[in-house]
Amino acid sequence: MPRISEFSGIIIEMFHNEHGVPHFHAKHGEYKAIVGIEPVQLLAGRLPRREESLVIEWARLRQSELLANWTRGRSLASMVRVDPPA
Repeated sequence: MPRISEFSGIIIEMFHNEHGVPHFHAKHGEYKAIVGIEPVQLLAGRLPRREESLVIEWARLRQSELLANWTRGRSLASMVRVDPPA
């Protein structure tokens, strides 16, 4: 699974040829979550409160880039890195 971003100890990954609604995977230590892209929302799993807030805020700011990566991944094209929060 390609790592598309990393910040504040959070790893953001997205599978190639994934099914279901557009989403990405966020990991922080032992915590794992699946986050929807459109709309941006927690779909499954959990993260600590602070990290969940960071991921949701970041995804809202980078929503178009995340959707573009989702499209690339569905066609098995290479995904690009998405900048971490400033």
